[in-house]
Amino acid sequence: MKITKKEPEMVPYLALFLSALLAFADQIIKLLVHTYLRPVGDLPLIDGVLHLTYLENRGMAFGMMQGQKWLLIWVTAFVLLILIAAIILGKIRKTPTLITTAVIIGGGVGNLIDRVYRGYVIDYIYLKFINFAIFNLADICVTCGTVVLLFILAREMIVEEKENRAQKAAKGN
Repeated sequence: MKITKKEPEMVPYLALFLSALLAFADQIIKLLVHTYLRPVGDLPLIDGVLHLTYLENRGMAFGMMQGQKWLLIWVTAFVLLILIAAIILGKIRKTPTLITTAVIIGGGVGNLIDRVYRGYVIDYIYLKFINFAIFNLADICVTCGTVVLLFILAREMIVEEKENRAQKAAKGN
């Protein structure tokens, strides 16, 4: 497929569309969880391994900052605005970085909607076999997106450093 000039210009908007899709999917799942799982509380998918467990998280990851709703809302909104602005203003140009940033935004928006609308975040995925914190799709997006973004940035720094050394070596000869 031949890449035209207009396709790369669309990538930031496609990334933001991905963010919206992820936030929408997160909210649909949470609506279903609230409607059908909340009355049950816990539903083993694989008994002792993977459960759907309803939890109203009034803090952030691992239950930290309980009761700090407005601080979490403002910090999340601020970070999301910076990331969205970076995409719109073209500060993030490489497709892998755009996609991972979009995934982070989608997850952040999903949880932000919960905090503003409900006052808490609905969590429902419980890895019982390791007794891990209960989490949701938005958490997966933020966590995995951040980890991948850190790897991308680290790789770019390593490549840039190698290029700088090669240029210095070439100038020295």
